Amino acid sequence: MNFIKPRFSHEKQAEFFKTLKSRVNNYFQENQLSMSGGQKMIGKIIFMFTLYLTPFILLFTPLASYTWLYLGLWILMGLGMSGIGLAIMHDANHGALSRNKRVNTILSYTMDLIGSNSFIWRMQHNVLHHSFTNIDGADPDIDMQFILRFSPHQKHYWFHRFQHIYGPFLYGFMTLLRVFVSDFSRLKIYRNMKLVSEKVYRKELRKTIQWKVFYILYILVIPILFAPQSIWITILGFVVMHFLCSQILAFIFQTAHVMPSCEYPVMDEKGNIENSWAIHEIATTTNFSPRSRWFSWLIGGLNYQVEHHLFANISHIHYRELHKIVKQTAEEFGIKVNMEKNFLIAVWNHLRLLRDLGKMQPVRVKS
Repeated sequence: MNFIKPRFSHEKQAEFFKTLKSRVNNYFQENQLSMSGGQKMIGKIIFMFTLYLTPFILLFTPLASYTWLYLGLWILMGLGMSGIGLAIMHDANHGALSRNKRVNTILSYTMDLIGSNSFIWRMQHNVLHHSFTNIDGADPDIDMQFILRFSPHQKHYWFHRFQHIYGPFLYGFMTLLRVFVSDFSRLKIYRNMKLVSEKVYRKELRKTIQWKVFYILYILVIPILFAPQSIWITILGFVVMHFLCSQILAFIFQTAHVMPSCEYPVMDEKGNIENSWAIHEIATTTNFSPRSRWFSWLIGGLNYQVEHHLFANISHIHYRELHKIVKQTAEEFGIKVNMEKNFLIAVWNHLRLLRDLGKMQPVRVKS
């Protein structure tokens, strides 16, 4: 598989990111703050694990004898699962949760604990998505094969005209696909792209299988054997948990990049991109809900996706303050930072773009 690595301009608006980084560094130095989450993350970690593990334990109690309560426990687990992914795993896999690398490594495995593979996530998210956001052929997050069309440069099929209707439903199967299919297929793709060696591929494949077996045993087999509900109700609960978690994760991430306000830059034949990397990240990313502190707390600060993409090594607990610096600096350089007033408006505009992409033919770009 031929992979053309996009190359960004080192000249266009280079002074912007230099100035921005200097101001961000000064902010941490002047306030004597660590860029990691530190102790402020302890309460959130406890909360999210409690939300996930407590309902799991209650699956084996008399409460679970009532079918509606049993399924309700799986729903709570879905909320906890999404919270672990958004607020703990995400920072840990970026090395931003703690100054201690070992702590980050240990908590990065929370991704494996909830069914997906942390190594494959880092390859897909950290290496490719964060480097080449919204570039067709380089960003795997906008590559849904032929099922969904997330870029105006992708091939158009007749059924895409309905994607704003069926797309949100398909979002609900994202984590189930990661558990059973896409982690394996992506690992093979990264080997074919020569992003991982054959030795690393075999090692990670073995680890992936081991984690998957462990996950299926504790989350599905044990409840089937010991919870006071039938096998079919348990499987239904498992699917409901994943469906809810997938919906939350999908809409949080899709409203950051697949938006009418976001750009979809195109490489030339040599892989060159017109903008510098920092300008590119701002142009392809959208913030939302800037005033909602509780919502930002719950979703790991990912309503500030612009700040996250520019400073992924900094914990999300700092994004609100970083946004003020980014906004001021961007205004001085005449750069627009995309922002949606709240999450519901962001979701609506995302669906509107899906509808529009489902109608339009591919945009041809002259190289």
